[in-house]
Amino acid sequence: MLEILQQQYDWIRSARKNLFTFMEEIPPQILHQTIPDYGNGTIIRTHIHVADSYRFWLGSFAFKKLNENMETTVHEIEQADVKYVRDRFAEVDEIVQRFLNEYCGRWREPIEQDKNWKGYPRTPTPLLLLTHVETHEFHHKGQIVSMARHLGNPPPADDRLGGLFS
Repeated sequence: MLEILQQQYDWIRSARKNLFTFMEEIPPQILHQTIPDYGNGTIIRTHIHVADSYRFWLGSFAFKKLNENMETTVHEIEQADVKYVRDRFAEVDEIVQRFLNEYCGRWREPIEQDKNWKGYPRTPTPLLLLTHVETHEFHHKGQIVSMARHLGNPPPADDRLGGLFS
């Protein structure tokens, strides 16, 4: 199963790489332009939120280090460019690899927490956490592409952003 999950994550990384390439074509002021009540407000903030989610669920939560979780600050987000977000996802890649190695063969064993966190279950499985962050990424990827289109930067007309067929 580890081999399958690793391959799946490699495909996700490929799609993410294509999204980064697309985002690099968008002027920085557009990446930071607010779209009220959509995504996390801006393209850059939405993409950083995705990285923070991986860091929390597969890093802090899965390794029972809830007190060590540090979300990206507002100041960091306001100063961020695509390179900064790429760097955050490089950290995510390391966290995912550590997570996959740690939970290999234990995908259905609950990860016990001392208490509920913001109403989430105390005992999610590693497979549930991995599925959550990966589907969460694609949910927000769709928002990012829609936000870019709304701000006058339409994505490529083919499936390059999907990452699987390019």
